[in-house]
Amino acid sequence: MTDRIRARYLIETPASPARAAAAMAGEQSTGTFIAVPGETPEIHRRHAARVEDVVELDEHDEPALPGSRGGSPFHRAEVELSWPLENVGTSLPNLLATVAGNLFELQQLSGIRLEALGLPAELSRAHPGPQFAIDGTRRIADVWERPIIGTIIKPSVGLTPEETGVLAGALSRAGLDFIKDDELMANSPHSPLEPRLAAVLAALDDAASETGRMPLYAVNVTGEIDEMLANVDRVAEMGGNCVMVSVNAVGIAGLRAVRQHSALPIHAHRNGWGALTRDPMLGYSYDVWQQLWRLAGADHLHVNGLRNKFWEPDDSVLASARAVLAPINGGPPVMPVFSSAQSAEQVADTYQALGSTDLMYICGGGILAHPDGVAAGVASIRQAWDAALGGVDLDEHASTHPELATALATFRNRHELS
Repeated sequence: MTDRIRARYLIETPASPARAAAAMAGEQSTGTFIAVPGETPEIHRRHAARVEDVVELDEHDEPALPGSRGGSPFHRAEVELSWPLENVGTSLPNLLATVAGNLFELQQLSGIRLEALGLPAELSRAHPGPQFAIDGTRRIADVWERPIIGTIIKPSVGLTPEETGVLAGALSRAGLDFIKDDELMANSPHSPLEPRLAAVLAALDDAASETGRMPLYAVNVTGEIDEMLANVDRVAEMGGNCVMVSVNAVGIAGLRAVRQHSALPIHAHRNGWGALTRDPMLGYSYDVWQQLWRLAGADHLHVNGLRNKFWEPDDSVLASARAVLAPINGGPPVMPVFSSAQSAEQVADTYQALGSTDLMYICGGGILAHPDGVAAGVASIRQAWDAALGGVDLDEHASTHPELATALATFRNRHELS
């Protein structure tokens, strides 16, 4: 790794890709639309972005995005740019301003997507990275050689602190490893964080006295930075064991501040991610997105789930999970979180495709909507994973496990009707 920051983009342009790449390099370093006083050869030598590579791909008759200058054909290409580290230093917000700033607005481009990012070791070392990652999370949850199975408190909004505590206790008694707040539930007037946390922890302690196990409870501490840090302190003081942050909402500096302040695992929720990636010619790849949040300190990262309720295809979900499970920037793998309309029905396919048990498998309705109750819902997920890990056909296993049989009938029917 050199001392240069490298970024690879997929672009579309009505100009030649080489000219578009040069415009990108100028806009994001020393240049502007016209030469200015002080723009010396020495400044260019030290600080100009370089076009490292241009690979032309194909042509299209219509632009992917509005607002570009020029007519068809629209040329697609892969472009790699690099910058000297001294342009940015080690600041993650300033890194983003450089590799993913005004580039998205250039009139020379009718499409641009940041696909890959290579960082100097000095930049990577300047950030805390995950504090717990996979092994530390497993140690707290006391779950080994299988996925961590969990759920989300539902309804998402509307339960009182007392009602939330009752539900959390029932879920813990049912044998869950992990319970989390919904991303919509942080510190709302109808359910303030502190009384909700107190009610949930009391219920989990009571359940643990019967079961001998304490699940991870990811408390949604999302808020303004000062508020988040106070929330993190309160969770720790009251005996909590995990916090959750809506990372796109608080920004990379916000998550980094939580990581520097917290002695608890950080569950990073990606709500809002679709706005950054859903168009294939705009935004970021998940590979770039996840490595930045790992540098800032995320221990668990959402990746969606197979046959989910959102737009994302399965191959994209699996590529995201593999990215999270790969070491990068000198840091360890972290825990991919499979969530979104997950149930017993997707378990075997998830394991076969990913080939790893290092994941969180989070089911909302897939547990809470089981016709025979939450305990049966939890049992159905455990039974599905037992079958997958044992190489047993799911339907064969269901023939002797009624909770799984009911889950498959319920959730397979749902997929067929949706």
